[in-house]
Formats: sequence, C-alpha cells, structure tokens
Amino acid sequence: MKQLVLQPIRHTQGTVHLPGSKSMTNRVLLLASLADGVTDVRNMLESEDTTHMLNALRALGVSISVEESGTDCRVQGLGGPFPVAEAELFLGNSGTTMRSLCAAICLGRGDFTLTGEPRMWERPIKDLVDALRALGAEVRYLKAEGYPPLRIHADGLPGGNVKIRGNISSQYLTGLLLAAPLCEGDMAIEVDGELVSKPYISMTIDVMKRFGVAVENHDFHTFNVHGKAAGRQPYTSPGQAHVEGDASSATYFLSAGAIAGKVRVDGVGSESVQGDIAHAEVLRQMGAVVTMGPDWIEVERGELHGVDLDLNHMPDAAMTVAVTALFARGKTTIRNIYNWRLKETDRLKAMATELRKVGADVLEGNDYLEITPPQHIQPAVIDTYNDHRMAMCFSLAALGDSVITINDPDCVSKTFPDYFDRLKDISSD
Repeated sequence: MKQLVLQPIRHTQGTVHLPGSKSMTNRVLLLASLADGVTDVRNMLESEDTTHMLNALRALGVSISVEESGTDCRVQGLGGPFPVAEAELFLGNSGTTMRSLCAAICLGRGDFTLTGEPRMWERPIKDLVDALRALGAEVRYLKAEGYPPLRIHADGLPGGNVKIRGNISSQYLTGLLLAAPLCEGDMAIEVDGELVSKPYISMTIDVMKRFGVAVENHDFHTFNVHGKAAGRQPYTSPGQAHVEGDASSATYFLSAGAIAGKVRVDGVGSESVQGDIAHAEVLRQMGAVVTMGPDWIEVERGELHGVDLDLNHMPDAAMTVAVTALFARGKTTIRNIYNWRLKETDRLKAMATELRKVGADVLEGNDYLEITPPQHIQPAVIDTYNDHRMAMCFSLAALGDSVITINDPDCVSKTFPDYFDRLKDISSD
C-alpha cells in the first residue's frame, strides 16, 4: 500500500485558490445536459466523482467537450430526457451521481444498469427507489435489497404526490427534485421526518433556479415543482454556469489556519450557497479569528477550546471539526451525525478509531462523537478506508509535534487530486 509520510508542520500561511465544488459540478453538468441550449461550464471540479458523471452523461447521449484545462467544458443540452435506449453505467463510489441519475434516467425510455465499486453496493438507496416506484418507475435490485446495483426500465414519469424519508440522505430528495421538472405533470414531494443536510437541498434549488426552474420550498417539509405540461420547456441553459469553489475542501485549510497560522481561501465566502461555509463559524466559536468577504474566507490562529454542537447540517465539515478538536482545550462533542455511517465508509467508527491512534480519548455513540484531546499528538499510521475525507482530515494531525503517515493517500483523487500539494504550499516546519 502506498503511504505518505507527513513531517510535523509548525506553521501555516498563505492563500489557497479552491477547486470547484464537487456537489455543484455534478448538479450543473446534469442540468446542462437536460436543458435546452448550450452551456459553458466554468471552474468545474476535475476528479474521480465528476469524471464518473461526465462518462455517464456521454453514455446517455450527451455531447460534452472538455477544454484542455480540465475545469471548463461545453455541454450541448438535450432539451429533455436522455435519448439512448440502453446503457450500463459504472459510477464508482459517487453517491451524488448514483442518486441523481437513478431518478433522471427514469424520465426517458429504455433499459439501464447502474453499478459501481463494492462500497457502493453497501450504500442504501431504498428510500429513493421506493419513491420512484410510487411514481410508476420500474426499478429492481440486482444484488441486495435496498442497495445498488440497479436495473431500471424507464418509461417516463407522470409526476404526482410522493413521500420520501429525509433522515438518511438529502441526495434522495435532490434526485427527485432534479427530475421533477421533466415529469409529465406537477410533483408534490413530502419529506417524512427530519431532513438531514438541508444546505445541500438549498444548493439543489439554487442550481435549478439558474436553469430556469422555480421550486416551492415549504420549510423543507414539502416541495412543489411544475412538470412539463402544456409544452413548457423546463430547463433552459443560462449560457454560462460558474461553479463555486468547494466549501468542503476549504475546511481543511481554514482549520490549518485556526490551528497553526493564518490561511485564506478564495472561491467561497459570505455569498456562497454551500452549507459547509458554516465551518468558519464553528472555528470562530472554537476561538479562531475569522474574517469573510463575498468570495473569500480568512482564518487566523486563536486559543481553541472545545464545543458541543449539532452538525447535522454540515456532515462533511463536521469531520474536519473532529480533527481540529485535537488542538482545542477541553472536550468537543459532535452530535446528530448518524448519516456518517452511510458514506464512503462508516465514518463514525473510522473517525473514532483513527482519533484514538493519535492519542485522543473518544466516545463513539450511535450518532455522536465525544473527543477529549491528548496532551500531545502521538505519531500514528492513519488508515483511510478508501475515503478521501479521512485522508484530508487526518493530514491536519501533522500540525502537532509528531510524524503522521497516511495510508493510501491517492484516495483523495475522488474529489481533490492535488490536495497534499496544496497543503504543502501553505506549510512550513
């Protein structure tokens, strides 16, 4: 197994220009494909997850030309559902791609297989499939009940009233919302229970608005979307679609500034639609000095102390908070994060295990972590579980006094292929 040995980082200083948001890139690419007209996508993320989306869209009949930069492309919109009648799509471990395409493919006509890496076969999709079946879709499981891979016989979606559980993943609701405007009739979606990761739904609604579709959001409990009745063209290209910097990726650098220096990120700020910019406010609560502009955030080292917070709205950033807690005085408790268990790995178990390796006292609950930091960070070899965020989070442990070794560092290619180079750019010993 490849390893990356990180020597202790004494100081962090500099500016990081963020890559595009993965979540926004995949939403924009999908809607640009379904829209009427040509869309020039700017600052899209170049990573494994977005490559799976690009490859799938091309296999479904979309013409996409990527510029040499890898971050800009031109999408020739279809002005409606995918035209191909058959395809087998390998989607890696990209949950965003699997969930959104599962719904969008049902709008067309034909037979499709959606598969991915073995870990994808363990990531639940039953709530979305149940909702699509209630709308008339034919979806069956090829292996375990409730999990990919899937076989879809698509014959369009009529719209109607549908209920979907909200407590497992917001991606199920995102999939329904993105498909809704291309249903024959209107769709009314009711969320059963509390909705997790609400900011990601706000992002979905914002991207849909950029492509000409308004969503009625009633306090994240019910949503109404008009279908394509009476010849209405649902999605229309805005001409150009710029992808914000990735707020989840920003969290690692902002925490590095809070722990060991002063770091600025360009590409997200007070005008961002991404929920993970709230990480900056958590750092402020912990004692860091935070300043923010419309599209930038700067964090400077402070005397950090533990916090007790519900971080259900920012599950990815919550992982960064957990490692930042190693450098705070007192205990940090992160609550309402059960959906960590359903991500690229069981992140609750994985985080608890690796935090203990560096010396923390950790209590792992069903949906929370209590972290009491060590007096000194211990040298450790960190397992990453083929999870990009585990690798990036635990790189911050090198801000202590010990050598940190990251197993399988290349797993960051899922969303941030040159992450370790960017970290090195702002680090000094």
